[in-house]
Amino acid sequence: MSPVSNCTKYELCCCFFHPQITAEMTDAQRAVSGGPRLGPRAIFLARVFSLLLCPWRGHRPMALGGMFRNAAAIYLHLVGPLQGKKSGASLTRCLHQTLTMAKQLQARRLDRIDYNPWVEFAKLASEEADVVNLGQGFPDFSPPEFAVEAFQHAVSGDFMLNQYTKAFGYPPLTKILASFFGKLLGQEIDPLKNVLVTVGAYGALFTAFQALVDEGDEVIIIEPFFDCYEPMTLMAGGRPVFVSLKPSPTQKGEPDSSSNWQLDPTELASKFTSRTKAFILNTPNNPLGKVFSREELELVASLCQQHDVVCITDEVYQWLVFDGFQHISIASLPGMWERTLTVGSAGKTFSVTGWKVGWVLGPDSLMKHLRTVHQNSIYTCATQGQAAVAQSFEREQLHFGQPSSYFVQFPQYIQRCRDHMIQSLQSVGLRPVIPQGSYFLITDISDFKNKMPDLPGAADEPYDRRFVKWMIKNKGLVAIPMSIFFSVPHQKFFDHYIRFCFAKDESTLRAMDQKLQKWKAELTP
Repeated sequence: MSPVSNCTKYELCCCFFHPQITAEMTDAQRAVSGGPRLGPRAIFLARVFSLLLCPWRGHRPMALGGMFRNAAAIYLHLVGPLQGKKSGASLTRCLHQTLTMAKQLQARRLDRIDYNPWVEFAKLASEEADVVNLGQGFPDFSPPEFAVEAFQHAVSGDFMLNQYTKAFGYPPLTKILASFFGKLLGQEIDPLKNVLVTVGAYGALFTAFQALVDEGDEVIIIEPFFDCYEPMTLMAGGRPVFVSLKPSPTQKGEPDSSSNWQLDPTELASKFTSRTKAFILNTPNNPLGKVFSREELELVASLCQQHDVVCITDEVYQWLVFDGFQHISIASLPGMWERTLTVGSAGKTFSVTGWKVGWVLGPDSLMKHLRTVHQNSIYTCATQGQAAVAQSFEREQLHFGQPSSYFVQFPQYIQRCRDHMIQSLQSVGLRPVIPQGSYFLITDISDFKNKMPDLPGAADEPYDRRFVKWMIKNKGLVAIPMSIFFSVPHQKFFDHYIRFCFAKDESTLRAMDQKLQKWKAELTP
């Protein structure tokens, strides 16, 4: 209830006509430097404004001078410039809008997460002509023909695929996911209880955080991390706890590898406390391209079991593993299925990121809580995309492990793209860290940091962000600064790396070559 409604006529009269209040209004008007002289109506509205802001019932008017002075000054600052303007809106309406917009509109859970680096760097790339975008992680080539045909069939075939499907997943898709991944994980997966289809892997992660992370819960995140893990933790009310992969020294002249980036076992163990609720794993890792070894996963599994912690494992790049390395799902290790949520993505699996079909697999004891979030938010996902993904997996199940399998052919192609990019980047003095998996590699820009340390930008802006902006503008190449994948206190230790995406068409890579060769010529004395 407004303070005005509690006021008697006598109190209102005291407010509007008491000599001290009138004097305070006059002082407030004088305080507006260079402002126009306000008429009686504006003074009246200022008094109303001050009354609405000040719940003063029970106080004598003589004690209210300071409160009215502040409120009136705010009013005069906001409304004074509108005096004498033919804006078509009444002063009363402007006051109403000012009061309305003065409220804090956003929920507190949005604090500190409004910045998104993808928005910033996509905008920078779009503002420059003739740039080669190697920043954002999506393929710019056609998906496999069988996936495109499956989608076309879903759109033009059964007309009921234009309608809602089951809330937790299109039945043929949940069935094939249960069958396909059940064999890989060594589990009997129930398509109704152990599978949830979501709006991409992003949707699976968000649902998991909302379902399991409570106010004050700690969530351990390995750095570098895919940048959504931290804001999703914060939105759920949790507290992110970071532990960094650190590079081991290499011999001079020897190329660095993502396998050299290791967790310190003692430091990792120290991050687990009685408040730890979840551990976030990403293998193969984005942005580093590291594939976690069995030994590393066993250490994580042991700590999760010892401290009764849930593991949320993001395995969207599981089919993109190179150089003979092997992807291992932590849910397949002894004692881990019961406490693991495994997240997957059709976008990364079949090069169809725009379809936005993802999934999460896990025990019913965890999945039932994700279903609660899902049914009260998304409820169901687009049917036709799910039908196309189901048909694509059915095709792959017939070819799995054979030379004709897309999961055999695709990583071979992407590895060739990786090798092409590594050689080209090295030609201009960049030092790539060779990835074992994923779409991405990072490259060391320390030499450039030493040669041109004073690039334009804010004083507190990490060097890699300034370098990427400079490179977009001056070299026509788009990358992503590595520091965005680290917590703020650790960004300064890793601001001499940038990330490139090599899951690109040959024509894109040739355009990159031309940009790099031009850069190389400029470097030559």
